Parts: sequence; C-alpha cells; structure tokens
Amino acid sequence: MKVTGFETFIVPPRWMFLKIETDESVVGWGEPVLEGRAHTVEAAVHELMDYVVGRDPGHVEDIWQTLYRTGFYRGGPILMSAIAGIDQALWDIKGKALGVPVHEMLGGPCRDKMRVYSWIGGDRPADTAAQAKAAQDRGFDAIKMNATAELQIVDSYKKIDEVVARVAAIREACGPYFGIGVDFHGRVHRPMARILAKELEPQRLMFIEEPVLCEHMDVMAELRKSTTTPIATGERLYSTYDFRRLLEARAADIIQPDLSHCGGITEGRKIAAMAEAFDVALAPHCPLGPIALSACLQLDAVSYNAFIQEQSLGIHYNQGSDILDYLTDPGVFDYNEGYVAIPKGPGLGIEINEAVVRKQAETGHRWRNPVWRHTDGSVSEW
Repeated sequence: MKVTGFETFIVPPRWMFLKIETDESVVGWGEPVLEGRAHTVEAAVHELMDYVVGRDPGHVEDIWQTLYRTGFYRGGPILMSAIAGIDQALWDIKGKALGVPVHEMLGGPCRDKMRVYSWIGGDRPADTAAQAKAAQDRGFDAIKMNATAELQIVDSYKKIDEVVARVAAIREACGPYFGIGVDFHGRVHRPMARILAKELEPQRLMFIEEPVLCEHMDVMAELRKSTTTPIATGERLYSTYDFRRLLEARAADIIQPDLSHCGGITEGRKIAAMAEAFDVALAPHCPLGPIALSACLQLDAVSYNAFIQEQSLGIHYNQGSDILDYLTDPGVFDYNEGYVAIPKGPGLGIEINEAVVRKQAETGHRWRNPVWRHTDGSVSEW
C-alpha cells in the first residue's frame, strides 16, 4: 500500500482535520491542530506530507522518526501538532487495513471503558454549581472548571475567596465524592498559586491543573511538596523530552499530553509508559474534536495509568459545531454513568461524515485566543 494524496479541512468551531488517501482506497483521518494557530499547522502539514506521499502508511514508526529527526529544527507546538495529526491518520489506515482497532495493535486493551469528565463554567467561571449539578444529573461523576479569570502576579484576597466560594458551592451541591478538577490555566503566578492551592485544599479536589506555567517546573515542584492536592499539567509539553524534564523534577502527579499536540499516538504511547515508570497518572488533554478524542481513547485503552479523559461535548468553545456533528454514528461516544466505551471499530474506531466535513470547511474558522487585559491595561495570561 502507498500513500497517494491528502487533504486538510479547517472546520468550525476551531479544528482542522486531515484525510490521507492510499492506492488501495483505505483512508485515514487525523486532527492536526493548535488552537488559535490552525492555519499555521496546516502549512506545516503540507510541508511534512512531502515525506509521506509515496510511502507505505503501515511504517508508522519510521515515518514518525523521519518527520521528527530529518528536520534540523524540531519539537514545539506547531511541528509536533502537524506530526500528531499525520500520525493519527496513519494509525487509522493501518488499523482499517488489518481490520482491528488501534489499541489491538498496541498490545490490546487493559480496560473496556474510560471515565470522562465534563467542562463547566466558561472562560470566566460563572454559575458553576448549577452547571456541575446538571452534569451530575446527566450521569457524570466529575467536572473541570477554570479557577479564575484574570489574576495579577500579586492580586487581592477577594479573588481568592471568590474561587474558594465557587468550588465550595459545587462540593455542597454535588456531594463529598464528586470529582472536581480546577484548572488554573497558567493564569496564576507563583505568589497567588501558593495561596490558592492552600485555600482549596479542604475541598478535596480531584486535581489542580497548570497551577503555574510549565516553564516554571521548579515552582510547580515546590507547590507539589506544599499541598496534598494532586497536580496535573502537560497540555503545553510536546515530546518525551519535555515530559522527561517534568517527571524527573517530580513536579506533577498527573500528566495531560494532548495527542493532537504531542506527536500523536506514537509519541503519546511513549510518554504514557514513561509516566507509569514514575507512578504518575495519565489524563490526556482533549478540548478538541472527535478524531482527537478517539485517538486519546485508543491510548487510554492500553495505558494502565490512565484514570480519566477530557472530552469537549458542550464545552463553551464549541460554537456552531460539536464533536458528534462530524460522525456518521454519534453513538460511538455514548456517555453512560460517567464513562465512555473504548471504540472497537477498525483504526481509530470512528467513521467521519466526509460530506459534513466538506460542507463545514466552506465556512472554516479563524478562531483566536481572547486577548485579556488587567485593569491597569497590561496583558493578562488567558
């Protein structure tokens, strides 16, 4: 079998899909995208596919190494996101050609279903208790929310108290054992992160995410020593080398590689296995589309340390389209009592509705991160 061609599709709300074709009519789909930089990643995909067209798509590892190592400049969010989507599509082709799901080619599943959580609250968190209770009523036993809106490097205790009050209201509404993940989103700097982590500790959180930016791994390691709340991070790390630094620094209890940013299933598998050796949990980042989610679930299926999966159904970013809209059979992601079954169809286990993809690509998107500013006019972390 040979790769004969490919197409990219910029589709709403903020995603990009990749279709890879072969001379045996087997087609694979990937999701190479970086939120807010979709067109930049698209250009990188078109450059990298020069190394893929004409190759046997079953040689996934060799193609991955070619894409990564033959570029003198490597790593980073753009190149690794481009490689990620290509890698996902190649695994999809290989599985379809052999008639098995990707997880069977990775050693077979160690679980039948995966726990998932639901996003609530929006960018500037509001109405979180009611939304958490609504998610619980739909069968979810865990949610994630942004902790706060803009926060100066040193800010007021009023904002700290507001965060604690929101989380406490969720705890009261949903009970003592409901999972609550609080995402600091890199908006919080070292001085306030220490305070927030301490003040939130009585709420018995599932985790706090990105308490500080991952550039500050030493600070994250300090925070981890000062709190009993598990610390999660990793969506802005892009390779085994990035995660090795994090794990060696003992800076996190949970890693969150994004399989559309960290080099795809091939690199994600290595990252997950490395984390297992450090007794660190896996919770892949995925506020993206159906292809990215199915790739994550294939990895979750074979990763002993996977414990929960992010998914974007109903997330506040999904304006105009949602993850089920692009599937021929939306039932493949049928959430039941806080779990989703591991897709068992060949390849990634989903069937993309190409007609919908092409129609939505006519609209496309130019989604950009919002630009926030503090009251003094300085730029805020988003």
